[in-house]
Amino acid sequence: MILKELFKGLPYTLPEAGPLEITDIVYDSRKVTPGCLFVCLRGAAVDGHTFALQAAQQGAAAILAEEPLKVPVPVIVADNTRKALAEVSAAFFGHPAEQLQVIGLTGTKGKTTTAWMIRSILEKAGHKTGLIGTIGTVIGDQILKTNNTTPESYEMQHYLRMMVDAGCDTVVIEASSIGLKAHRTDGMTFDYGLFSNFSHDHIGGNEHKDMEEYLQCKQLLFRQCKTGIVNVDDPSWERIVEGHTCTLETYGFREGVDFQGSNAHLLRHPGYLGVGFTLTHKGQSTSVQVGIPGKFSVYNALAAIAVCSHFGVTEKDINDGLDAVKVKGRVEIVPTGGDYTLLIDYAHNALSMENILTTLREYHPNRLVVLFGAGGNRPKVRRFEMGEVCGRLADLSVITADNSRDEDVMDIIADIQVGMDKTDGASVVVPDRREAIRYCIEHAEPGDIIVLAGKGHEDYQEIKGVKYPFDEREIVAEILKEAKTKGEQPNGNDS
Repeated sequence: MILKELFKGLPYTLPEAGPLEITDIVYDSRKVTPGCLFVCLRGAAVDGHTFALQAAQQGAAAILAEEPLKVPVPVIVADNTRKALAEVSAAFFGHPAEQLQVIGLTGTKGKTTTAWMIRSILEKAGHKTGLIGTIGTVIGDQILKTNNTTPESYEMQHYLRMMVDAGCDTVVIEASSIGLKAHRTDGMTFDYGLFSNFSHDHIGGNEHKDMEEYLQCKQLLFRQCKTGIVNVDDPSWERIVEGHTCTLETYGFREGVDFQGSNAHLLRHPGYLGVGFTLTHKGQSTSVQVGIPGKFSVYNALAAIAVCSHFGVTEKDINDGLDAVKVKGRVEIVPTGGDYTLLIDYAHNALSMENILTTLREYHPNRLVVLFGAGGNRPKVRRFEMGEVCGRLADLSVITADNSRDEDVMDIIADIQVGMDKTDGASVVVPDRREAIRYCIEHAEPGDIIVLAGKGHEDYQEIKGVKYPFDEREIVAEILKEAKTKGEQPNGNDS
């Protein structure tokens, strides 16, 4: 693409130069290729401006920077190169968002599950729907791994182009506060923006300096979408939509909302944990069933229904989509053939652990057993808090490894036990996570609910800088197969 075409309609001054062909856009100096536009991004540890000369010497045709540079190629100066990267990336890939219905989700909890609910309903209604989020980028049956919940803008636009080329007509994007802050979703307009909830998270380090900044970043979605859909049961909703430029719709349990939930109740039968509720919209009521446990699933389902209502979906599409939706690593039930329930969940901090354990306690299990560890190279206070929460809410805690990274797993476990010792909760320590899973299965009692917490959708364990293959679904299957080979039969049927 010619440089002038790439910047057409954008508020940047181009240097005097003849027709200059741009072959790609690159923001990592290690990936510079001849003819590319090199974009200088300022990061927490590295400033891309220091690599501009190197990029030019390696063949970059032009540089996009936040200041004039002495390099032997044209330099385009922008106030914010992250924003400019998003804009030129959209142009480079032919503005693919304009050929899709684009749905953006923001909120502290529930983005991933709600995104998959939306996708499931829309797919049932015949919409080929892509998804970009925590679990990766989904195009048809293909899942592409991504480094961030909301990828960098260049990757974002590339994925959108792939979706259009694959015949998608809709995309669901998890718009994280970090992604919004870093302009990763700039360069396009969301048709629908959704707010789920707001609570303490992502504060400190390279994330947000305080809760106010965290909230302000979430506000950005509602200045970048046409229709905003918000959970008015969350006490922060009015702050979230301050300065919005979109039409607003509401959902929740209170009277007067556009999509109202009521009569939420838990559902449990062999191999199934779910929730049912009544949906009221425009004076019409209908019963809805969701194949994901917990009353919080009602809020996620209300949000999904509110979005999908704009796509002409039927009541059958909604019920079929919500009943069939399975989200990898989010209260994901794994069949065992035993008369206990085993599930995998991504809960990896005190807040998410308290949410999942409190939810599962409502199903009145014989015992609530939680297997968990804590990440290395992370604040110790998180370990204390997790230990205390699990000791208080679980009948048995099986303490083991997670991603220990550069730390010794026994040091991490010792920190967890500091919190555990503040409670009367029972616990055992099995440092090897595979053996800890085996312990849970071999010691399961009828009616137990067992949670393998922390890994969720991850299929690896990170130890001393190396990521080793570790998919808990596969490990459970292997352990059950070994037991069957030895003639050990699991108890009855799943409950």
